[in-house]
Amino acid sequence: MIVLENVSKAYSNGSPALNNVSLNISKGEFVFIVGNSGSGKSTLIKLLLRELTPTNGKIYVNDRYLNKISRRKLPMLRRDIGVVFQDFRLLPDRNVYDNIAFAQKVVEAPVKQTRAKVLSMLSLVGLLDKYKSFPNELSGGEQQRVAIARALVNNPAILLCDEPTGNLDPENTWEIMKVLEEANRRGTTVLVVTHNHEIVHAMHKRVITMSNGNIVDDINRGGNLYEN
Repeated sequence: MIVLENVSKAYSNGSPALNNVSLNISKGEFVFIVGNSGSGKSTLIKLLLRELTPTNGKIYVNDRYLNKISRRKLPMLRRDIGVVFQDFRLLPDRNVYDNIAFAQKVVEAPVKQTRAKVLSMLSLVGLLDKYKSFPNELSGGEQQRVAIARALVNNPAILLCDEPTGNLDPENTWEIMKVLEEANRRGTTVLVVTHNHEIVHAMHKRVITMSNGNIVDDINRGGNLYEN
């Protein structure tokens, strides 16, 4: 599913971001990636999206060799990868339904299919009653759930989440994690970059710890969402 073989990344100023990193994430895994700022987490996400290319080493995502993938084939690669950011990135002039449907429009999905998929995603994230609302009428937790629905509506094989709960209170944070776990239960491989150690400790998942561009720990505890 995701394979890194001895991957290094140095920026133009010579500053190393990743140092000889090797990693294998299997289909259907739920993985946390943790580490201090500057540890290489964001660089790793950008490499997986092919926003960056490695200085050395090989990267494979969904059996595609990213080092040599052409610009023309990048959209096809990214159709298989949903992305959720800390700042939601919703379209402010479109309601909830249209924000999610926009992802279907990009892949030229039929209108009938779009309606069914959008409603299914709204049901998954618990926002069917908010489909006509605009982003500024939603709470932060609701906006993030819309962002997750948009990221999942095209049935991506992989969901990358970059600090998805960074702007949320504890209650909304747990609601988001339950949505992500449900997506994982349905077969999506989920990677979550986070600074929230409470979440990491409470969920029995694989945890990859990065420091100074290196993977310094990789523990797989397995299991499901912890519930009080």
